[in-house]
Amino acid sequence: MEIEKELKAESDLKPLPDPSNLGFGIHFTDHMFLMDYIDGQGWHKPRIVPYGDFNLDPAAVVLHYGQAIFEGLKAYRGNDGRIRLFRPMENMKRMNRSAWRMCMPQIDERTTLDAIKELVRVESRWVPDQHGTSLYIRPFLIATEAFLGVRPAREYLFSVILCPVGAYYAEGFNPVKIFVTEKFVRAAKGGVGEAKTAGNYAASLMASEEAKKLGFTQVLWLDAAERRYVEEVGTMNIFFLIEDVLVTPALSGSILPGITRDSVIHLAKSWGIKVEERPISIDEIIEKSKSGLLQESFGSGTAAVISPVGSLYYMGDTIEINQGKTGPLAKRLFNEITAIQYGDKEDEFGWIETIE
Repeated sequence: MEIEKELKAESDLKPLPDPSNLGFGIHFTDHMFLMDYIDGQGWHKPRIVPYGDFNLDPAAVVLHYGQAIFEGLKAYRGNDGRIRLFRPMENMKRMNRSAWRMCMPQIDERTTLDAIKELVRVESRWVPDQHGTSLYIRPFLIATEAFLGVRPAREYLFSVILCPVGAYYAEGFNPVKIFVTEKFVRAAKGGVGEAKTAGNYAASLMASEEAKKLGFTQVLWLDAAERRYVEEVGTMNIFFLIEDVLVTPALSGSILPGITRDSVIHLAKSWGIKVEERPISIDEIIEKSKSGLLQESFGSGTAAVISPVGSLYYMGDTIEINQGKTGPLAKRLFNEITAIQYGDKEDEFGWIETIE
């Protein structure tokens, strides 16, 4: 891919934010990647340009019919100064699965990943070097054709923006309190729940806001048909350790196939831990908790990596997990995954791509 570059003069570059106070999704780098698609012409004009506004027609399909997908991955700077990406090709593959589901054009996975790497090289000064920080990478694809009518658009814009980030949760690596909603649902089988599309997140906002007002960090969604079976948390897949078996809901079409989720399953199996991907009801969670067989729970995702769950609140009752403390398996997984991401431990699975 021949990438055009229009780079800022050094004197025009933004000052870097305080690495100890980055937050998440607040600061954005100096440049972004853009690429256009026109039906019949394909992808063209890949370019790295100064970060700035888009020029969209008011009739752009994305604004009216929601053709928008995205991904999220991170670049990590290790103690050796090298910059690493964690399983980035899986993000490219998942983006294409989302694109297929939303009737959007496929990207070339390898050349697009190479373009992302080039953007990170250009913005390498933005990759923080404090442990626990990283450069968040947000590729996204939107329909830009000016047209009012329900059909797939014929013109699209692919973009990548970057932002240095700290811990996703203000409480850090401490157990979070989760609100289980039986009132709202995130997605149904046969819908677009397994796609990383913007509308899924818009649909989750009402329940998330209600949960936050009650003092909870996240929402745990139940299935749309029976409101009984656990699906996923707002920004994470969910795991339960029950009688030394690691249980997570099976990918049934309404759950996002998380890359960290897959990494957790690989690691747990490599350590000799039995893993079950199966339907698990909230009633089973309550029963196992009361009988003392629910040992721990945690979420997994790119943003937080591993997030221990200290309690679940369901229909007026609180289910405390591991006395509200971080469990040993959650801690072990967090340490292992982050050690691989920062290059502190050998990558036995071939998950790391280094940006030279």
